[in-house]
Amino acid sequence: MYAVIRKFNRMRSVDEVARRAEAGLAPILRQSPGFRGYYVINGGNDVGVSITLFDTQDAVREAHRRAMTWIKDNLSDFYEGEPEVTMGEVVVSVPGQGAMAA
Repeated sequence: MYAVIRKFNRMRSVDEVARRAEAGLAPILRQSPGFRGYYVINGGNDVGVSITLFDTQDAVREAHRRAMTWIKDNLSDFYEGEPEVTMGEVVVSVPGQGAMAA
């Protein structure tokens, strides 16, 4: 499994961005092969973080490209600068009790 994490350090409204991403970006990600999950985190102090999970490295790279295009087209008025991006293989996955492994 592979992940891409995007951290936006100066976001005007993380909650509004999350709402818009759920309505607009999530359907795009869901249609992508190998999609595992998408999460938005309100880190406080105007910090927004998203985590996207896919089966393969190629899929996560393509999803990141598509996500950044969508973000720039639809959310550019909500953040300043470029996000910090971390992308790579998930090397440990520890599910909670009753949850299936990712």
